[in-house]
Amino acid sequence: MKLIGWRVVLAQPVPLRCVVVFYPHTSNWDFPLGLMAKWLVGVHFRFIAKDSLFATPLAPWLRRWGGIPVDRSGGTGVIARLADAFERYDDFRLVVAPEGTRGQTPRWKSGFYHLARAASVPLALSFIDYRRREIGVGGYIDLTGDVEADMAPIAAYYADKTGRRPENASPVQLG
Repeated sequence: MKLIGWRVVLAQPVPLRCVVVFYPHTSNWDFPLGLMAKWLVGVHFRFIAKDSLFATPLAPWLRRWGGIPVDRSGGTGVIARLADAFERYDDFRLVVAPEGTRGQTPRWKSGFYHLARAASVPLALSFIDYRRREIGVGGYIDLTGDVEADMAPIAAYYADKTGRRPENASPVQLG
């Protein structure tokens, strides 16, 4: 990462089980940079991605790198299945892009929040900042169930993070 001018930040200790919010996700370049950072720090992070990506020749690589296919059409029981995975595995760190896409949305999807609450795991605040050329995990919070109170420090944390395409960054608020 140093060779390409990037710095990896990792707040320690990394919980063995957590939901990792990755924001802002505004470019296809976020994924390879995220993979390189994951390999550099040596922590096994899993990630969810749209299921159509797993119907391509990339599917074996995506699975090997920790990918979990998700049907984004809604009402598919994804939260319950993933919460069950947190129960089954002692080491389960799941990365979620809360916008659900690289384009701008009016607000974040709430799945990451409901999942962290259902699994009783902390939320890791992961970021990519193209302005500073940094990527990593900056801290962890335990959600209380008070959405407004929980989202305030999350929004404050991400306020100075800049995606590759800042115009595509979604407001840090739940839908």
